[in-house]
Amino acid sequence: MMMLLPQLPEKLGLQEYEARTGRTCKPPPQSSRRKNFEFEPLSTTALILEDRPSNLPAKSVEEALRHRQEYDEMVAEAKKREIKEAHKRKRIMKERFKQEENIASAMVIWINEILPNWEVMRSTRRVRELWWQGLPPSVRGKVWSLAVGNELNITPELYEIFLSRAKERWKSFSETSSENDTEGVSVADREASLELIKLDISRTFPSLYIFQKGGPYHDVLHSILGAYTCYRPDVGYVQGMSFIAAVLILNLEEADAFIAFANLLNKPCQLAFFRVDHSMMLKYFATFEVFFEENLSKLFLHFKSYSLTPDIYLIDWIFTLYSKSLPLDLACRVWDVFCRDGEEFLFRTGLGILRLYEDILLQMDFIHIAQFLTKLPEDITSEKLFSCIAAIQMQNSTKKWTQVFASVMKDIKEGEKNSSPALKS
Repeated sequence: MMMLLPQLPEKLGLQEYEARTGRTCKPPPQSSRRKNFEFEPLSTTALILEDRPSNLPAKSVEEALRHRQEYDEMVAEAKKREIKEAHKRKRIMKERFKQEENIASAMVIWINEILPNWEVMRSTRRVRELWWQGLPPSVRGKVWSLAVGNELNITPELYEIFLSRAKERWKSFSETSSENDTEGVSVADREASLELIKLDISRTFPSLYIFQKGGPYHDVLHSILGAYTCYRPDVGYVQGMSFIAAVLILNLEEADAFIAFANLLNKPCQLAFFRVDHSMMLKYFATFEVFFEENLSKLFLHFKSYSLTPDIYLIDWIFTLYSKSLPLDLACRVWDVFCRDGEEFLFRTGLGILRLYEDILLQMDFIHIAQFLTKLPEDITSEKLFSCIAAIQMQNSTKKWTQVFASVMKDIKEGEKNSSPALKS
């Protein structure tokens, strides 16, 4: 227990006090720590200013001065980094505010001017330029629906009919383990409508946790995919469809999402891929390669040297409309312009990705290229990708995508005729 010294009278000296009381006042022990600077070390960086322990030789004046200089330099560098980070945060916030202002401004234009006059304004230069910049989330679903259209004339009532049929089928499948056909439905259909859909739903945007079992959109996604297998048994369910349906669900009401989903998959390119029509898929790949060579000749030859064909990386991109390969917000931006420009933009986006990573890909071999394109970097940004997409020219010797595709179709048909055994005989 510490003993407190009695307070000394103001004019009573220390020696006189000791003589009167017979007590000796010992001064408090001096700290071994130097107090020649005005602050205590707050980090390991500041330890450089401390004196050495008493059992070690003391610092020389030169060493102490050098350490002080080194410390000042470290503090100055830390302050520079802090100021740089603060400027970066400020710039990001400024860009974010500007982006939000642009979105709010664009939303007003879309709601008040464009959507009420859709057919008149959709193809105007002003609307197309605004469209390229990305649709405001609040109108995205509506614009997608209008752009995709409803050539199949599907109604919400028709969706309910096919959904009921799907639920009946699921119920009958769960009640029987027979390998025989149930109500005219094959075992392959049963597996597609149950096992494959169930498996794929659990793997759809897993990081969002909204489509997995117990999530708010699990049943909606299951319903739309199940209804589609009943609506288009000729197509059935194919892996990758769940990602397309999920993106639509995030932007549209359930029935509207189904209508857009069915019409979207009825487009020539999607139908060719989801039906696994190899002949048509090869024509799309051949057309893609024409523009690949035109825009990125060096990378094209590099791929050719390894016999690396478009199907290795394009199939997954096209199947999911980039929703699995790109960050979700960026994928939605791709969808925006895809709805504006059609299938051509899917392949233009693919070339944009190759252009963005051209320098990296030129240094890779077959295996590493395939791995890289199968799992793209997560830090890919909208600005960088769309800058590369804008630089891609979808014109070959004055021929546009549709004309090149028609030429490829014609050449392949003529080649098939010339190679036909019946014609040769």
